[in-house]
Amino acid sequence: MADDRTLGLVLSGGGAFGAAHVGVLQVLAERGVHPGIVTGTSSGALVGAAYAAGFEADAIERGALAFRWNAIARWSAAPRWGLLDTRAVTESVLRVLGTDPLVESLPRTFGAVATDLRTRRAVTIDSGPLSAALRSTIAIPGLLPHVRRDSARLADGGMVDNVPVAAARALGASRVIVVRLHAKWENVRMMRTVSRTADLQNDPSVVLLQPEMEGMAQWAMSDVPRLIAEGRRVAEAALDAGAFDARAEVSAALVQSGKRPVR
Repeated sequence: MADDRTLGLVLSGGGAFGAAHVGVLQVLAERGVHPGIVTGTSSGALVGAAYAAGFEADAIERGALAFRWNAIARWSAAPRWGLLDTRAVTESVLRVLGTDPLVESLPRTFGAVATDLRTRRAVTIDSGPLSAALRSTIAIPGLLPHVRRDSARLADGGMVDNVPVAAARALGASRVIVVRLHAKWENVRMMRTVSRTADLQNDPSVVLLQPEMEGMAQWAMSDVPRLIAEGRRVAEAALDAGAFDARAEVSAALVQSGKRPVR
C-alpha cells in the first residue's frame, strides 16, 4: 500500500523510552496505516529517520534491540562543547545506509527538530546530511556538542518542542498520529504542557498515543522489549477503538466545510 502523503507521524523524545515508537510502527504497518511524513525530536528522530529511510518495522525493532549508546556518542579526548563526541552518529549512518543521504532525498518526508540556542526557537531540519540533522536533535547541552548550521547553533529539540506537531503540519500533514512519551505519571512543571496535551486530545485531525513507561528505565536499554510491547499496546487499542477512522472522517469533513482543525 502506498504512503499517505497527507498523514504525519510525530515521535517525541525521551531517551530509551523512544523504543516505544517501534511498537507503534509495527502495528501501523500490520494494519495498513502508512504515514508519508514523519517528524521527531531526539530519540524520536532516530526512530523516525529509520522509518523515513524506508526500513521495515521489524528491521527497526532489530536495530532497537541491538542499540547501544556508543552508536551515537563516545567519550571525547578533547571535549569542547560537551563531554561526549557525536561523530559516532555519522559512522552509524554510513554503516547502516552505506552513505550519508540528504534528508530531502529520503523515501518519506522527514524533519528532525532541534533548538536554536541563540533564539530559543525550534528549527525543523528537513534538508542537508541526515547525520547532521540527527546530531543536532540529540545534542543535550553540556553533554553532547551543539551543531552549527548557517548562523544557528542547534541542540536538543526537546528543550522547546518535544512533540513536534507544528513541524509535521509545516511539511504538509493535514492529519497526524502523535506518539507522546512521558504520559500519565510525569511531573508536569508547566501548565503550557497540560494545555497542549488537551489541545491535541480535542483536535479531530490528531490521534494521540501516550505509552505508559512507569517503572521502565529511561537511560538504560534493559527495558527495550517492554517498551516496544507498550508501544504496540497503545497503538492496537487506538486502532481497535476506531480512533484512526473516526478522526480521519471528522478531519475530512472539516476540510470540505472550509473549517480548519484545531492546532
